[in-house]
Amino acid sequence: MAELPIPDLPPARCSGRFTISTLLGMEEGARGPYTPTEGSSCDSAQPTHLSSSTLCTRTFGYNTVDVVPAYEHYANTKGVGDPRKGRPSLADLHSILKPDPGHLRTPVCDLQRSNGLPEAGPEAGLEEAEGESEPVPEPVRFGWVKGVMIRCMLNIWGVILYLRLPWITAQAGIALTWLIILMSVTVTTITGLSISAISTNGKVKSGGTYFLISRSLGPELGGSIGLIFAFANAVAVAMHTVGFAETVRDLLQEHNSLIVDPTNDIRIIGVITVTVLLGISLAGMEWEAKAQILFFLVILVSFINYLVGTVIPATAEKQAKGFFSYRADIFAQNFVPNWRGPEGSFFGLFSIFFPSATGILAGANISGDLKDPAVAIPKGTLMAIFWTTVSYLVLSATIGACVVRDASGSLNDSVAVWAPGCEGLACGYGWNFTACAQRQSCRYGLSNYYQSMSMVSGFGPLITAGIFGATLSSALACLVSAPKVFQCLCRDQLYPLIGFFGKGYGRNSEPIRGYMLTYVIAIGFILIAELNAIAPIISNFFLCSYALINFSCFHASITNSPGWRPSFRYYSKWAALFGAAVSVVIMFLLTWWAALIAFGIVIFLLGYVLYKKPDVNWGSSMQASSYNMALNYSVGLSEVDEHIKNYRQEWLSEVLGMEGRGCRASHHHQPQCLVLTGPPNFRPALVDFVGTFTKNLSLMLCGNVLIGPRKQKMPESRLTADGHAKWLMKRKIKAFYTDVVAEDLRSGVQMLLQAAGLGKMRPNILVLGYKRNWQTASPQSLEDYVGILHDAFDFKYGVCIMRMKEGLNVSRVLQAHVNPMFEAEEHPENGTGSRAAPSTVGSTTLASEQQASTIFQSEQGKKTIDIYWLFDDGGLTLLIPYLLGRKKRWGKCKIRVFVGGQINRMDEERKAIKRFDDMIAPFRLNDGFKDEATVNEMRQGCPWKISDDEVDKNRAKSLRQVRLNEILLDYSRDAALIAITPPIGRKGRCPSSLYMAWLETLSQDLRPPIILTRGNQENVLTFYCQ
Repeated sequence: MAELPIPDLPPARCSGRFTISTLLGMEEGARGPYTPTEGSSCDSAQPTHLSSSTLCTRTFGYNTVDVVPAYEHYANTKGVGDPRKGRPSLADLHSILKPDPGHLRTPVCDLQRSNGLPEAGPEAGLEEAEGESEPVPEPVRFGWVKGVMIRCMLNIWGVILYLRLPWITAQAGIALTWLIILMSVTVTTITGLSISAISTNGKVKSGGTYFLISRSLGPELGGSIGLIFAFANAVAVAMHTVGFAETVRDLLQEHNSLIVDPTNDIRIIGVITVTVLLGISLAGMEWEAKAQILFFLVILVSFINYLVGTVIPATAEKQAKGFFSYRADIFAQNFVPNWRGPEGSFFGLFSIFFPSATGILAGANISGDLKDPAVAIPKGTLMAIFWTTVSYLVLSATIGACVVRDASGSLNDSVAVWAPGCEGLACGYGWNFTACAQRQSCRYGLSNYYQSMSMVSGFGPLITAGIFGATLSSALACLVSAPKVFQCLCRDQLYPLIGFFGKGYGRNSEPIRGYMLTYVIAIGFILIAELNAIAPIISNFFLCSYALINFSCFHASITNSPGWRPSFRYYSKWAALFGAAVSVVIMFLLTWWAALIAFGIVIFLLGYVLYKKPDVNWGSSMQASSYNMALNYSVGLSEVDEHIKNYRQEWLSEVLGMEGRGCRASHHHQPQCLVLTGPPNFRPALVDFVGTFTKNLSLMLCGNVLIGPRKQKMPESRLTADGHAKWLMKRKIKAFYTDVVAEDLRSGVQMLLQAAGLGKMRPNILVLGYKRNWQTASPQSLEDYVGILHDAFDFKYGVCIMRMKEGLNVSRVLQAHVNPMFEAEEHPENGTGSRAAPSTVGSTTLASEQQASTIFQSEQGKKTIDIYWLFDDGGLTLLIPYLLGRKKRWGKCKIRVFVGGQINRMDEERKAIKRFDDMIAPFRLNDGFKDEATVNEMRQGCPWKISDDEVDKNRAKSLRQVRLNEILLDYSRDAALIAITPPIGRKGRCPSSLYMAWLETLSQDLRPPIILTRGNQENVLTFYCQ
């Protein structure tokens, strides 16, 4: 985000890729940030009783209730019960404010904060005092290394690394083993990219995988996958614990030290182990992280111990077991497959190995405990995938180059090199394993001995320690993940009877009740002591999560929702779809019946949520998809000619007696535009501009007001409506066309503002052209134009005014009838042209006329889109240029966002000030020292006129427009597009001529297209996924 290069700005505040300079300035001179002067007030009104959190501040050198953009307005950073310090409402800025002496507010005095944001107000000091007396402890937060990378690596590494990978290498050969590893990693990498995209699409809260899927696909799929994912993690605790217990049991058996018997020993050791792990978890995330680092170091030491062992010359005992250090011929023999046994097939081995590539969600599952999840999850997850993949590939290649497939383990099998009757590679090293190889009774070698890594390593017990570290770390990660995910699910209250487990304790809001539930589930499965039948279901549940995460990424991308704007760019929607499909295929390859069980549970839980319809709204991609389908079908329907067989009765019902009680719902994140084009072919640039960012995304409705008697204008409407629609289709603009007949322009626009659209597909932004001839137009047309802007704000619309240097109206070029919108030239013979004879242009002529070319149809190249976000309007000033920049023709443009600036150097710029004074001179009342009654009498006949008192009160605001125009000329002269947040003129207080003078001064003499965009003070942007 660029800053306005004005001298003497206070220090800038940096955040990531953006530099945000202070947004609050003051006039130069002896006055402080706020010094009351004669007649000073908020927006030319007296101090008033505003909405609960609005303060009169001195912004940009003049008093106004309008505020500058603030981070707090877009992020839910306040606790429950904290006073909300939000932006002023549209009514505060636009409506007539009545003085209320009993509720005078003191303007904010200290606006020079270090971060450039306004203070809260009089209550701030009290809040700070309370904060000092009762300091709130900071929760423990982790970075990407400790919080994500190490956690994911520990969860990915498991017993398969130590006990099964050497055996898989013997069966499939090094080449196919690498293929198995890379195929598995492809699925997890695609899923990792999808996780990265979703987690950087706003701030991620606690809940991990459940939060990502539910906020992306909605509560139906999110709730079902969250429940089974939490359950799968709880059962995985038992599975990893039993793996550890079996290893300990085997050690006890070797030394004849069993506690009771083999099965009960697993139960006893497992229960003790999971109880210890629970204690570590309950001690807090900090202790759990320290334990994970300890396990990580143990695994690293064991891995280094193995690599060192491969280069140590083999002893006779190791040679008898098949280890001969690095040999090229051993590598060559083990490079190709040698299938053995019932599991000796490619997909059989793939199904055994694939679970060892899972575990990539361990970091995302504790998203609420990360310092910056949007940075930590992508970086940590992808780094974990990379390093674990390298470890798998290195282990497979090294052990395949050192150990033969068959060995007897007997020292008596040593013979002379290449002795007669000896077969196999070992004969070249003085060992004869022919007998056991032919009988397939060899106890050692890669194909027979699961503990080959331990045998090869420099010190065998360290490999056992590594196995302990891998199993215990995975169990601990699952023990932490399950309650965290389940807690978020419980708080959303999608299912009955689980809200009890949503309560959090301590500074990290630890789900202690969830820990105890996970502990009980884990104990239950540990007591079974045989999890071979349950393990495939766990793998399928994890794969089901991967499939839905990939589908979430694909679906959010394909719906083209404005809310889908991840900062992580290295993902592909088609790769995500491929990852989702492959995950489902692998589910059935692993265990088809377990896959059917997983799908059955998902469908059952999905059906329950669909039936109950919980009262949640997360702005999911499913909602965006429903909107897109409705819009596309509606647009497609307008392209179909009517047929008698498809006749439908279309009813218009009028409900009386409901005035003042209705509430219009709006798509805050979906810019739905009512474009006042007149005949669309008259203003192709305006049509192309809106059509560019709404195409395949949101509603565009071209409105035309036919001014005159109904009997005269209705035939024209019927004659041309179809032609205008066909003209839009020919221009490949996905939009609707509608017209209304009215006595004057303003009343016609009021009809469109209230009646346009259907259901949720209703406009929330009014787009119109700039009235270039406002200085020469009739006073009534000027009043109507500014009145239309007031009407739009009254109906809670955002407003977007477009100005181009060459103008928008091409009606003279087309030699067509001029419908008097905003740029129609005045003609002496018929006034404004509003009463001209009706056009006889038919639909065929309109559709076949030559299409005018505009700047929005051409490639923009590497220019800039400059955004001057001067006031906090809810973010619409940012959103529209961003959506434009997503299109191919504008994709190479760099978006620059300018904020801040001080009002200064005005004494040196008399020429520019004089130009403004000359502009408003014809519209001044020149009331001088006349009394108030005389001034009011003069104003009654000329409401657009500007009194001397209004000129003086708005002097600083007027000078601000002069200065901003100079900045625009200096720094945005060569931009492809300029977007500016204009001021709001208070209805009844700001004369229409003065407001137009501000807009004229702000946007004059600029070559690029200018869009003056003002939102309706409601958020269209958010930092959160929710």
